[in-house]
Amino acid sequence: MGQDRGKYDFYIGLGLAISSSIFIGGSFILKKKGLLRLARKGSMRAGQGGHAYLKEWLWWAGLLSMGAGEAANFAAYAFAPATLVTPLGALSVLVSAVLSSYFLTERLNLHGKLGCLLSILGSTTMVIHAPQEEEISSLEEMAMKLVDPGFFIFATLVVIVALIFIFVVGPRHGQTNILVYITICSVIGALSVSCVKGLGIAIKEAIAGKSVVRNPLAWILLLGLVGCVSTQINYLNKALDIFNTSLVTPIYYVFFTTSVLTCSAILFKEWEHMGADDVIGTLSGFLTIIVGIFLLHAFKDISVSLATLAVSMRKEERAFPAANGMASHSTYELLHDESTEDMEDREMGLPCDSVSRRNGAMNSSLDH
Repeated sequence: MGQDRGKYDFYIGLGLAISSSIFIGGSFILKKKGLLRLARKGSMRAGQGGHAYLKEWLWWAGLLSMGAGEAANFAAYAFAPATLVTPLGALSVLVSAVLSSYFLTERLNLHGKLGCLLSILGSTTMVIHAPQEEEISSLEEMAMKLVDPGFFIFATLVVIVALIFIFVVGPRHGQTNILVYITICSVIGALSVSCVKGLGIAIKEAIAGKSVVRNPLAWILLLGLVGCVSTQINYLNKALDIFNTSLVTPIYYVFFTTSVLTCSAILFKEWEHMGADDVIGTLSGFLTIIVGIFLLHAFKDISVSLATLAVSMRKEERAFPAANGMASHSTYELLHDESTEDMEDREMGLPCDSVSRRNGAMNSSLDH
């Protein structure tokens, strides 16, 4: 019964994670459609300080869609391992890219299509090899995990690194180095996911009829989540404002997911239930998603398709024989010129050679 219950929770969490990506990815399209409609009406744009979007129903639909997606993502942590839920967040980028090509007439080039395919394959691989057992089912067990020496050391290092980057590295290099603000968001994000996981367990206990409000750990987790999320939003907005979104998004995904996987391995020890093949499969799926997200963002401004690729290959095939012919012709002319010069040198050198042979030396022939 316990194993059946664990599988049941696993598939609930998986469904919530996928639905979260769909809602969040679709929310960007709805918001964008609403803003474009306002721009066609001549209203002041949001980037110029306007707030006309508050009267646009499409924008509100996008906001509600994002809220539903975040709620589903929050609930997914209560049922499925963080090792599974966090990497599946990349599907929201994929959904947004695909929907924008249909509803916003934004072209998805060949690199983007390959990136989408790789993201799907990587996500599928992670789902197959993700741990299907979750050993923490109550706040008491969560409290025991939080005071574990391994996690205590990890959390202390995370806080120290975050403070150093916020107060020392950030003021000096934050405006020029893209990794500074992203590192702050990522390391703090690992703790925020842990808080979300704990609050999800608290909600499950509250639904089951247990008293959670009087448990101080629930309030500690809630305050920790508010502080971590506020810090993440602040520094992520700084990174997006200074640097290109196509660079921030994939780098942040890689750093954030790596931090969450590390924290999950230390706190929840989900990796201990996995065999070597599942560990390799999970890491391979994660790396495949990284490559897919990189292809989707890094080359999105380059116009490449199968048709243009075929045309360029035909041009290269046509140019290759011509280049060979020109090279052969120029080589022949060079050899011909060299042979002509050798003939002329021989003709000019014949009288001196004959005199040298008759007299035994060149100097003697010149003296006479």
